[in-house]
Amino acid sequence: MSILGRRPDELDLLEGRDVPLGRYTVVRRSLPNKTRRTVGAWCFLDHFGPEDVTGKPGMRVPPHPHIGLQTVSWLLGGEVRHRDSVGSDQVIYPGQLNIMTSGRGIAHSENSPTSKPPLLHGLQLWVALPDAVRGMPPAFQHLSDLPVISDKSFHVTVAVGALEGAVSPATVHSELLGADVALDAGARTELAVRPDFEHAVVVTEGTARVEGVDVSPGSLLYLGEERDRLRLETDERSRLFLLGGVPFTEDLVMWWNFVARSHEEIVEAREDWMARPKGDGTDRFGIVPGGEEPLPAPGLPTTRLMPRPRYRRG
Repeated sequence: MSILGRRPDELDLLEGRDVPLGRYTVVRRSLPNKTRRTVGAWCFLDHFGPEDVTGKPGMRVPPHPHIGLQTVSWLLGGEVRHRDSVGSDQVIYPGQLNIMTSGRGIAHSENSPTSKPPLLHGLQLWVALPDAVRGMPPAFQHLSDLPVISDKSFHVTVAVGALEGAVSPATVHSELLGADVALDAGARTELAVRPDFEHAVVVTEGTARVEGVDVSPGSLLYLGEERDRLRLETDERSRLFLLGGVPFTEDLVMWWNFVARSHEEIVEAREDWMARPKGDGTDRFGIVPGGEEPLPAPGLPTTRLMPRPRYRRG
């Protein structure tokens, strides 16, 4: 169905697609979608698991680069060890937040620890950095204490931004919302949201009715703008992640692990990554400790990379 010409407050249920991540993990990618590429500055969303990793390697993502974005890691089950080229070495657990700012360039790896729980389940998201700050130095933030909103039938953790008066300490560079919402069976509630934001939800467990639409894992429900309340209902225990933000209107050129503004920037970043690291602090992406072999960049397409619209006809 066409998105162009529809009112901004209309709903759009978008199907995700399965994508391999590393050698051992398959994710369901909801953003970018063929018809909608961003929700606010959120420009990428992978949902992995729940997967029983007993006797398996679990997540194995060798060192790889990023530019022009923030990675937001949110676990629902299991453990993942993050290591990066600015010296961070952090195991993340469910209910905690890892947020890495690539700025001009960073490299990191993500692996399940050797001694790990049997279940692996979570979300990996990217936030596009605004042009004014996308050349900033790289940084990493780990937050183990996040604000919570709870009632007898629901429990909300505000990972990024603010909701119902609860404000996350996560450092972001545009007006955003990211919140994990756990609903008990039979829950009926409404959340107050900003009408100048566009919003979307991805369900991670069970089935929830969001503004009257049933949403299950594997789909993203785009909710549009001009809403000040969000109605949530469920007949079974369920869980979802709420995304929001002021519509991001800057041009984006996304390729592999890079978020840029032009074909030339992507070419330069790829060349910088593929150049042998000097290890003396002068190279763009640095070295990720651990001795793992970094991922090589794929070949560039034969056609010029161009900015794509925030949304287009299906």
